Amino acid sequence: DWRTRVKNIEARLVGGLERAAAIPGVRDVRVLGAVGVVQLDRPVDVDAVTAAALERGVWVRPFRDLVYTMPPYICTGDDVDAIAAAIVGAVSDAGDR
Repeated sequence: DWRTRVKNIEARLVGGLERAAAIPGVRDVRVLGAVGVVQLDRPVDVDAVTAAALERGVWVRPFRDLVYTMPPYICTGDDVDAIAAAIVGAVSDAGDR
């Protein structure tokens, strides 16, 4: 049931990404269905964010001022939590550099 899976992913992304709103330089955090976005107030340092996420075992493809995720519907709750935590950590780490 893909609709249920999307709702579950959405709930986990909302809970996991909301911490990013407190990071300096974050303009917006939003989730719609199985898409989560952390928007910065400047262009993303792609190399820094990618490296910081990879250190946490997650691949991201940031662009412009966005770090986003679209987890596959087969992801477990733990998978989505790990993805969200990696994004929050990567955005935080990149802002410290």
